Amino acid sequence: MENKLNINFYPGHMAKARRQIIEDLKLIDVVIELLDSRIPVASRNPDIAEITKNKKRIILLNKSDLSDDKVNQKWLDKLSKEAPTLLTDSNSGKGIDKVVKKIDEIMEEEKQRQAARGRVNKTIRVMILGIPNVGKSSFINRISKKTTMEVGNRPGVTKQKQWIRISKTQELLDTPGVLWPKFESQEIALNLAFTGTIKDDLIERVEVAFELLKILEREYLNNLKERYKISDEEYDAIKATANPTYELMRLIGKKRGALVSGGNVDDEKTARIILDDFRNCKIGRISLEKP
Repeated sequence: MENKLNINFYPGHMAKARRQIIEDLKLIDVVIELLDSRIPVASRNPDIAEITKNKKRIILLNKSDLSDDKVNQKWLDKLSKEAPTLLTDSNSGKGIDKVVKKIDEIMEEEKQRQAARGRVNKTIRVMILGIPNVGKSSFINRISKKTTMEVGNRPGVTKQKQWIRISKTQELLDTPGVLWPKFESQEIALNLAFTGTIKDDLIERVEVAFELLKILEREYLNNLKERYKISDEEYDAIKATANPTYELMRLIGKKRGALVSGGNVDDEKTARIILDDFRNCKIGRISLEKP
């Protein structure tokens, strides 16, 4: 099976979204950058560093329940050199309370400066930035505890901007900025396809599943064997073939009953099974990028 992939996807409204974010940033004290912990590089828009360079920043490795715990720790160490970094999982709510504390912590000096000028209890304003599919909506629901109180309009704040109270001293701009991924390499495009950021109807699903299987075979072979009940003997037999990864894919298809008439393997159905199992953590906690 040859890799004929050429994923290219770049929405036209990117420039408009970027302009809106730059405009909104004038009102903001702290920017939260949300990344997918399985793919911290691919799920990052390189523009964020540039447009937020004068703001205090927190990096969140979200979906951390889906990624390899050992690799999570390595990313924490690396990214913490750039900005305070935390692990979160918006679905279970893990780590969300730490975010509110971290916002207060990094604004403490500024609050003391404001207090010295007689401005006490100034509200901290927060914006969340990230590309689609990093779990932004779930995160906002969690941090605002789903009781989204509108904080109302203030002098100097445009009428249509609504703020959500997330703590006694913090408000979140309720229209978080959506920046789009930039495909600086085929690897980044593939990682976005594996995790479902690029929708399946825009990709060659069989080729994408094949590429994912190559990585899983190299990095998480035991997880694959366990999930699909592949014996050492079966795997050894596959390794002796001309195209082991494709034969592995066919074996998974057979084991999962993804067959068409005549008992042949349905590649499309097999690809869907592999991608769904990966995305739903059924193959285990997997990190596709390592620092």
